[in-house]
Amino acid sequence: MSSKFLGTGVALVTPFKSDLTIDRDALINIVNFNIDNGTDYLVICGTTGESATLTKQEKIDVVKIISETNNGRLPLVLGIGGNNTTQVIEEIKTTDLNNIDAILSVSPYYSKPTQEGIYQHFKAISEASPVDIILYNVPGRTSKNIEVETTLRLANDFKNIVGVKEAGNNVSQYLELIKNKPEDFLIISGDDDLALGIVLAGGAGVISVIGQAFPKAFSDMIRLGLKGDAKTAYSIHFKLMDVIGYIFEENNPSGIKAVFEALNLSQDTVRLPLVPATNQLKSKINSFVKAFY
Repeated sequence: MSSKFLGTGVALVTPFKSDLTIDRDALINIVNFNIDNGTDYLVICGTTGESATLTKQEKIDVVKIISETNNGRLPLVLGIGGNNTTQVIEEIKTTDLNNIDAILSVSPYYSKPTQEGIYQHFKAISEASPVDIILYNVPGRTSKNIEVETTLRLANDFKNIVGVKEAGNNVSQYLELIKNKPEDFLIISGDDDLALGIVLAGGAGVISVIGQAFPKAFSDMIRLGLKGDAKTAYSIHFKLMDVIGYIFEENNPSGIKAVFEALNLSQDTVRLPLVPATNQLKSKINSFVKAFY
Protein backbone atom coordinates (compact mmCIF):
# COMPACT_ATOMS: atom_id res chain seq x y z
CA MET A 1 0.00 0.00 0.00
CA SER A 2 1.47 3.33 -1.06
CA SER A 3 -0.21 6.61 -0.24
CA LYS A 4 0.51 10.11 1.02
CA PHE A 5 -2.14 9.37 3.67
CA LEU A 6 -0.34 6.45 5.29
CA GLY A 7 0.65 6.95 8.91
CA THR A 8 -0.38 9.73 11.25
CA GLY A 9 -2.61 12.57 10.19
CA VAL A 10 -3.71 15.03 12.85
CA ALA A 11 -7.06 16.80 13.09
CA LEU A 12 -5.77 20.26 13.89
CA VAL A 13 -7.44 22.49 16.46
CA THR A 14 -8.27 26.09 15.64
CA PRO A 15 -6.71 28.05 18.51
CA PHE A 16 -8.57 31.15 19.70
CA LYS A 17 -7.53 34.17 21.70
CA SER A 18 -9.52 35.26 24.76
CA ASP A 19 -11.70 37.45 22.52
CA LEU A 20 -12.55 34.34 20.42
CA THR A 21 -10.66 35.51 17.34
CA ILE A 22 -8.30 33.06 15.63
CA ASP A 23 -4.86 32.96 17.25
CA ARG A 24 -2.65 33.03 14.16
CA ASP A 25 0.66 32.71 16.02
CA ALA A 26 -0.55 29.73 18.05
CA LEU A 27 -1.78 27.99 14.90
CA ILE A 28 1.57 28.52 13.19
CA ASN A 29 3.39 27.12 16.23
CA ILE A 30 1.15 24.04 16.39
CA VAL A 31 1.64 23.32 12.68
CA ASN A 32 5.43 23.62 12.95
CA PHE A 33 5.45 21.55 16.13
CA ASN A 34 3.76 18.72 14.24
CA ILE A 35 5.87 18.99 11.09
CA ASP A 36 9.08 19.04 13.13
CA ASN A 37 8.08 15.99 15.18
CA GLY A 38 7.02 13.42 12.61
CA THR A 39 3.36 13.95 11.75
CA ASP A 40 2.68 12.64 8.23
CA TYR A 41 -0.20 14.91 7.11
CA LEU A 42 -2.44 17.67 8.40
CA VAL A 43 -6.24 17.79 8.50
CA ILE A 44 -7.82 21.25 8.49
CA CYS A 45 -11.28 22.39 9.61
CA GLY A 46 -12.58 19.09 10.88
CA THR A 47 -14.70 18.59 13.99
CA THR A 48 -11.64 19.15 16.20
CA GLY A 49 -11.02 22.43 14.36
CA GLU A 50 -14.48 23.64 15.47
CA SER A 51 -15.46 24.11 11.84
CA ALA A 52 -19.13 24.33 12.82
CA THR A 53 -18.42 27.67 14.55
CA LEU A 54 -16.12 29.17 11.91
CA THR A 55 -17.38 31.68 9.37
CA LYS A 56 -16.65 31.16 5.67
CA GLN A 57 -13.95 33.83 5.81
CA GLU A 58 -12.40 32.32 8.93
CA LYS A 59 -12.16 28.95 7.18
CA ILE A 60 -10.38 30.65 4.28
CA ASP A 61 -8.04 32.35 6.75
CA VAL A 62 -7.27 29.10 8.60
CA VAL A 63 -6.49 27.27 5.35
CA LYS A 64 -4.24 30.15 4.23
CA ILE A 65 -2.30 30.25 7.53
CA ILE A 66 -1.76 26.49 7.57
CA SER A 67 -0.93 26.26 3.87
CA GLU A 68 1.62 29.07 4.06
CA THR A 69 3.20 27.66 7.22
CA ASN A 70 3.31 24.15 5.78
CA ASN A 71 4.84 25.45 2.54
CA GLY A 72 4.41 22.13 0.76
CA ARG A 73 6.13 20.07 3.45
CA LEU A 74 3.22 17.74 4.28
CA PRO A 75 0.02 16.71 2.47
CA LEU A 76 -3.05 18.73 3.49
CA VAL A 77 -6.61 17.44 3.91
CA LEU A 78 -9.52 19.89 4.19
CA GLY A 79 -12.82 19.13 5.85
CA ILE A 80 -15.75 19.88 3.52
CA GLY A 81 -18.97 18.11 4.38
CA GLY A 82 -22.54 18.50 5.56
CA ASN A 83 -26.10 17.33 5.16
CA ASN A 84 -27.00 19.63 2.26
CA THR A 85 -25.45 17.89 -0.75
CA THR A 86 -25.91 20.87 -3.08
CA GLN A 87 -24.25 23.19 -0.57
CA VAL A 88 -21.31 20.80 -0.08
CA ILE A 89 -20.76 20.68 -3.84
CA GLU A 90 -20.96 24.47 -4.04
CA GLU A 91 -18.33 24.76 -1.28
CA ILE A 92 -16.05 22.34 -3.14
CA LYS A 93 -16.43 24.33 -6.37
CA THR A 94 -15.83 27.72 -4.74
CA THR A 95 -12.94 26.74 -2.45
CA ASP A 96 -9.34 27.19 -3.58
CA LEU A 97 -8.03 23.62 -3.47
CA ASN A 98 -4.67 24.29 -5.14
CA ASN A 99 -2.70 23.37 -2.02
CA ILE A 100 -5.13 20.70 -0.83
CA ASP A 101 -4.42 17.01 -1.46
CA ALA A 102 -7.82 15.64 -0.43
CA ILE A 103 -11.07 16.58 1.23
CA LEU A 104 -12.43 14.82 4.31
CA SER A 105 -16.19 14.67 3.94
CA VAL A 106 -18.43 13.67 6.82
CA SER A 107 -21.50 11.53 6.28
CA PRO A 108 -24.69 13.64 6.31
CA TYR A 109 -25.72 14.41 9.88
CA TYR A 110 -29.16 15.13 11.36
CA SER A 111 -31.07 14.15 8.21
CA LYS A 112 -30.54 10.40 8.84
CA PRO A 113 -30.59 9.30 5.17
CA THR A 114 -30.84 5.67 4.09
CA GLN A 115 -27.72 3.87 2.89
CA GLU A 116 -28.78 4.64 -0.68
CA GLY A 117 -29.07 8.31 0.25
CA ILE A 118 -25.55 8.23 1.72
CA TYR A 119 -24.27 6.55 -1.46
CA GLN A 120 -25.92 9.11 -3.73
CA HIS A 121 -24.61 11.98 -1.56
CA PHE A 122 -21.01 10.82 -1.93
CA LYS A 123 -21.51 9.92 -5.60
CA ALA A 124 -22.45 13.54 -6.26
CA ILE A 125 -19.48 14.80 -4.24
CA SER A 126 -17.11 12.44 -6.07
CA GLU A 127 -18.30 13.71 -9.43
CA ALA A 128 -17.80 17.33 -8.33
CA SER A 129 -14.45 17.06 -6.57
CA PRO A 130 -11.18 17.83 -8.38
CA VAL A 131 -9.18 16.22 -5.54
CA ASP A 132 -9.28 12.90 -3.69
CA ILE A 133 -11.96 12.23 -1.08
CA ILE A 134 -11.69 10.54 2.30
CA LEU A 135 -15.09 9.53 3.67
CA TYR A 136 -15.69 10.33 7.33
CA ASN A 137 -17.92 7.97 9.29
CA VAL A 138 -18.66 9.21 12.80
CA PRO A 139 -22.08 7.83 13.77
CA GLY A 140 -21.84 9.23 17.29
CA ARG A 141 -22.11 12.70 15.77
CA THR A 142 -24.20 12.02 12.66
CA SER A 143 -26.58 9.47 14.25
CA LYS A 144 -26.26 7.31 11.13
CA ASN A 145 -23.59 4.68 10.43
CA ILE A 146 -22.13 4.25 6.95
CA GLU A 147 -22.53 0.50 6.69
CA VAL A 148 -19.63 -1.62 5.45
CA GLU A 149 -21.47 -2.47 2.22
CA THR A 150 -21.99 1.22 1.42
CA THR A 151 -18.35 2.15 2.06
CA LEU A 152 -17.14 -0.74 -0.13
CA ARG A 153 -19.61 0.16 -2.87
CA LEU A 154 -18.27 3.72 -2.92
CA ALA A 155 -14.67 2.48 -2.79
CA ASN A 156 -15.22 0.23 -5.80
CA ASP A 157 -17.27 2.69 -7.85
CA PHE A 158 -15.25 5.93 -7.54
CA LYS A 159 -11.49 6.13 -8.02
CA ASN A 160 -11.18 9.49 -6.25
CA ILE A 161 -12.75 8.09 -3.06
CA VAL A 162 -9.48 6.80 -1.66
CA GLY A 163 -10.26 5.97 1.95
CA VAL A 164 -12.51 6.21 4.97
CA LYS A 165 -11.89 7.68 8.38
CA GLU A 166 -13.81 5.35 10.67
CA ALA A 167 -14.71 6.85 14.04
CA GLY A 168 -17.44 4.57 15.34
CA ASN A 169 -15.23 2.75 17.86
CA ASN A 170 -16.51 -0.44 16.24
CA VAL A 171 -13.72 -3.01 15.94
CA SER A 172 -15.91 -5.48 14.06
CA GLN A 173 -16.70 -2.88 11.38
CA TYR A 174 -13.02 -1.96 11.04
CA LEU A 175 -12.09 -5.60 10.50
CA GLU A 176 -14.86 -6.19 7.96
CA LEU A 177 -13.62 -3.17 6.00
CA ILE A 178 -9.97 -4.26 6.14
CA LYS A 179 -10.91 -7.80 5.10
CA ASN A 180 -13.02 -6.78 2.09
CA LYS A 181 -11.64 -3.44 0.85
CA PRO A 182 -10.06 -2.88 -2.56
CA GLU A 183 -6.28 -3.22 -2.37
CA ASP A 184 -5.38 0.48 -2.37
CA PHE A 185 -8.37 1.75 -0.37
CA LEU A 186 -7.33 3.22 2.99
CA ILE A 187 -8.99 2.27 6.27
CA ILE A 188 -7.99 5.11 8.59
CA SER A 189 -8.71 5.04 12.30
CA GLY A 190 -10.56 8.01 13.73
CA ASP A 191 -10.41 6.46 17.20
CA ASP A 192 -7.16 7.26 19.01
CA ASP A 193 -7.65 4.43 21.49
CA LEU A 194 -8.02 1.82 18.71
CA ALA A 195 -5.55 3.23 16.19
CA LEU A 196 -2.61 0.93 16.86
CA GLY A 197 -4.70 -2.23 16.85
CA ILE A 198 -6.34 -1.19 13.59
CA VAL A 199 -2.96 -0.51 11.97
CA LEU A 200 -1.66 -3.89 13.09
CA ALA A 201 -4.75 -5.50 11.55
CA GLY A 202 -4.03 -3.87 8.17
CA GLY A 203 -5.29 -0.31 8.55
CA ALA A 204 -3.49 2.59 6.88
CA GLY A 205 -3.01 4.75 9.96
CA VAL A 206 -4.96 7.35 11.88
CA ILE A 207 -6.39 10.83 11.78
CA SER A 208 -5.68 11.65 15.39
CA VAL A 209 -6.68 14.24 17.94
CA ILE A 210 -4.11 13.46 20.64
CA GLY A 211 -1.33 12.98 18.07
CA GLN A 212 -1.01 16.73 17.50
CA ALA A 213 0.06 17.25 21.13
CA PHE A 214 2.40 14.25 21.26
CA PRO A 215 3.42 14.04 17.60
CA LYS A 216 6.76 12.29 17.97
CA ALA A 217 5.53 9.55 20.28
CA PHE A 218 2.25 9.00 18.45
CA SER A 219 3.68 8.97 14.94
CA ASP A 220 6.51 6.67 16.08
CA MET A 221 3.89 4.31 17.50
CA ILE A 222 1.94 4.22 14.24
CA ARG A 223 5.09 3.71 12.14
CA LEU A 224 6.09 0.79 14.35
CA GLY A 225 2.59 -0.61 13.92
CA LEU A 226 2.81 -0.32 10.14
CA LYS A 227 6.08 -2.29 10.34
CA GLY A 228 4.41 -4.96 12.49
CA ASP A 229 6.47 -4.25 15.62
CA ALA A 230 3.56 -4.65 18.01
CA LYS A 231 5.58 -5.00 21.22
CA THR A 232 7.51 -1.73 20.82
CA ALA A 233 4.47 0.10 19.49
CA TYR A 234 2.28 -0.96 22.40
CA SER A 235 4.92 0.22 24.87
CA ILE A 236 4.24 3.73 23.50
CA HIS A 237 0.47 3.18 23.41
CA PHE A 238 0.44 2.29 27.09
CA LYS A 239 2.29 5.51 27.95
CA LEU A 240 -0.36 7.56 26.12
CA MET A 241 -3.45 5.64 27.21
CA ASP A 242 -4.39 7.86 30.13
CA VAL A 243 -4.23 11.14 28.24
CA ILE A 244 -6.20 9.68 25.32
CA GLY A 245 -8.97 9.00 27.80
CA TYR A 246 -8.66 12.43 29.40
CA ILE A 247 -9.11 14.47 26.23
CA PHE A 248 -12.43 12.81 25.40
CA GLU A 249 -13.71 12.77 28.98
CA GLU A 250 -15.79 15.94 28.62
CA ASN A 251 -15.79 17.03 24.98
CA ASN A 252 -13.55 17.43 21.97
CA PRO A 253 -11.72 19.77 21.38
CA SER A 254 -11.87 21.22 24.91
CA GLY A 255 -9.70 18.34 26.14
CA ILE A 256 -6.97 18.68 23.53
CA LYS A 257 -6.98 22.46 23.93
CA ALA A 258 -6.32 21.95 27.65
CA VAL A 259 -3.30 19.87 26.65
CA PHE A 260 -2.04 22.65 24.39
CA GLU A 261 -2.49 25.14 27.22
CA ALA A 262 -0.39 22.87 29.45
CA LEU A 263 2.24 22.82 26.68
CA ASN A 264 2.12 26.64 26.42
CA LEU A 265 1.27 26.37 22.72
CA SER A 266 -2.19 27.95 22.86
CA GLN A 267 -5.00 29.02 25.16
CA ASP A 268 -7.78 26.60 26.03
CA THR A 269 -10.47 28.91 24.59
CA VAL A 270 -13.36 27.26 22.71
CA ARG A 271 -16.49 28.73 21.17
CA LEU A 272 -19.99 28.10 22.49
CA PRO A 273 -21.79 25.78 22.75
CA LEU A 274 -18.53 24.17 23.91
CA VAL A 275 -16.96 25.27 27.19
CA PRO A 276 -13.38 24.82 28.41
CA ALA A 277 -12.33 21.72 30.32
CA THR A 278 -13.14 21.75 34.01
CA ASN A 279 -10.43 22.46 36.56
CA GLN A 280 -10.62 18.84 37.68
CA LEU A 281 -9.85 17.58 34.16
CA LYS A 282 -7.17 20.23 33.63
CA SER A 283 -5.43 19.08 36.79
CA LYS A 284 -5.17 15.52 35.45
CA ILE A 285 -4.00 16.74 32.05
CA ASN A 286 -1.41 19.09 33.54
CA SER A 287 0.01 16.31 35.70
CA PHE A 288 0.25 13.97 32.73
CA VAL A 289 1.94 16.56 30.48
CA LYS A 290 4.43 17.49 33.20
CA ALA A 291 5.36 13.85 33.75
CA PHE A 292 5.51 13.01 30.01
CA TYR A 293 7.61 15.93 28.86
